[in-house]
Amino acid sequence: MIHERYYIEEKKVKDLINRKNSVDTGFYNGIYERYINPVLTREMAPVIWRYDISKETNPFFQERLGINATFNSGAIKLGNKYCLMVRVEGADRKSFFAVAESESPVDGFRFRDYPVMLPDTCKDETNVYDMRLTQHEDGWIYGVFCSESKDKNNNDLSAAVAAAGIVRTKDLETWERLPNLVTLHSPQQRNVVLHPEFVDGKYAFYTRPMDDFIETGSGGGVGFGLCDDITHAVIDEEKMTSLRKYHTITESKNGAGAVPIKTDRGWIHIAHGVRNTAAGLRYVIYCFATDLKDPSKVIAEPGGFLIGPRGWERVGDVSNVTFTNGAIKDDDGKIWIYYGASDTRLHVAGTDIERLTDYVFNTPSDPLRSADCVKQRTELICKNLKEIKNA
Repeated sequence: MIHERYYIEEKKVKDLINRKNSVDTGFYNGIYERYINPVLTREMAPVIWRYDISKETNPFFQERLGINATFNSGAIKLGNKYCLMVRVEGADRKSFFAVAESESPVDGFRFRDYPVMLPDTCKDETNVYDMRLTQHEDGWIYGVFCSESKDKNNNDLSAAVAAAGIVRTKDLETWERLPNLVTLHSPQQRNVVLHPEFVDGKYAFYTRPMDDFIETGSGGGVGFGLCDDITHAVIDEEKMTSLRKYHTITESKNGAGAVPIKTDRGWIHIAHGVRNTAAGLRYVIYCFATDLKDPSKVIAEPGGFLIGPRGWERVGDVSNVTFTNGAIKDDDGKIWIYYGASDTRLHVAGTDIERLTDYVFNTPSDPLRSADCVKQRTELICKNLKEIKNA
């Protein structure tokens, strides 16, 4: 017999899914629109994931397998559906992947009945998260994610080893697990993204070389490497693209985010940067562009961040964080950026290819010194005052 409480909880989930989202009219920067409601929260996880709904075996209708967070989603459009590869974190701290889909890019996302069951081929793998989805020109959809294992050479229980796991699919239903990416000169990798096109006839990856699990150490920023065979992916050389810089939004570390978006002027990257503060690490989303023919070459990098945590986005399990690993470009040029807020919930921002291109290529770069920043801003003010005077 189904517990009567099931119907109450199920209605709560349906009401959240059916809630219409709207643009936050109080926010404006000319680049993108923020939406008021998150597109996914832990309260939108299916009731059947969390509860034993039998009155006989769960008479108090207690939550047996809790959900803590839904965030950091890969994104892809298949047919008329926006599909999100969501990082779902259980109350036990383990993350897993689940597909949520909708015919709208901003609301109505509903999880499929079952989470993604990846082939369990890595016996030491403890946790998986933050999958990027790439529709590659070879015909496959690839998922590249963080594969985390305990560092057996360190007695600290929090010490871990991060590698880039790779899977592929044609339908987001059936998955083939490939060997993890090997980078010969980087001991650990996180936030790896597969480029959607061949480069010089090879598979191209954006990497984030790290000396250990948390600290980048000698890792200088976002890397770029080529491999011949993705079924046994080995990168023997990593070029650096978007570099970490002192006293900027990328000072502590930075990494690739969404799969690069192709424009007629270059590949636009929506990445993340991290700096340290007295309150801890602050994660923001920023942009840069690379050359169409040489995607390792940065050709534009606007100063500052594109999206930073605002208001209640700052509050969560890991506060003061905005992080993206998924964006969708529609056929009409609209772009939807899905971003996690404080490792707790998933939000969306909307823009289009014209505005994003204008932002990336016409926003001045960071001059890196306060004196030069004041000069840069003063020049803008002078230009504007002349405009006002001559109006």
